[in-house]
Amino acid sequence: MNVNIQTVHFDADDRLLDFVNRKLSKLNTFHDGIINVEVFLKLDNVVHTIKDKVVEIKVHVPKHEFFVKTSSKLFEESFDAAFESIINQIKRKKEKLAA
Repeated sequence: MNVNIQTVHFDADDRLLDFVNRKLSKLNTFHDGIINVEVFLKLDNVVHTIKDKVVEIKVHVPKHEFFVKTSSKLFEESFDAAFESIINQIKRKKEKLAA
């Protein structure tokens, strides 16, 4: 599984990158055919004083791609929500294939 983490409008610290990598390593338990994972960490400052932390995750498996985008006040919260959503998408797809 190839993991690509990109940051937009800021430089991520090692603690955040370790958090993301640690979580992503668990993806293989839900699908064994994952080819590539792309994570985008963005600072979205549409409103001048409030900066939302946006996380986008793309997971590429053979013949399918999963995508989710979430935002909150903390990157960890955004990533956790996006990660749960990706896991749910993968589980639903596997259930459909099994049926």
